[in-house]
Amino acid sequence: MNNTVSEGKTAAITSYILIIGVLIAISMNSETKNPFASFHIRQALGLTVTFLSLGLIVSNFDSLMISAAMWVFVSVLWTYGFITAIKGETKPLPLLGDWFQKVFQFI
Repeated sequence: MNNTVSEGKTAAITSYILIIGVLIAISMNSETKNPFASFHIRQALGLTVTFLSLGLIVSNFDSLMISAAMWVFVSVLWTYGFITAIKGETKPLPLLGDWFQKVFQFI
């Protein structure tokens, strides 16, 4: 298990760098299919899709309060995911992480 974490850590951490990081991490993990990296790639991809979806919805409102709430929500989840990747843990993101694992299980 420890070896799996150390081999997949770079791809896992890279996946949290916006959509570009997710794409790079997917290509880094395409041959070896490291379970640790795959877990974090699914989390980061879900977080990116959530960010883009919420951004599209929130952009229809002209409210700083709604925009700030979205940014805080996504930033907290991103920080949580990034820190768990650095620590070598596979804890799903609060609220949405388990769902991301099911939806993106093809990764």
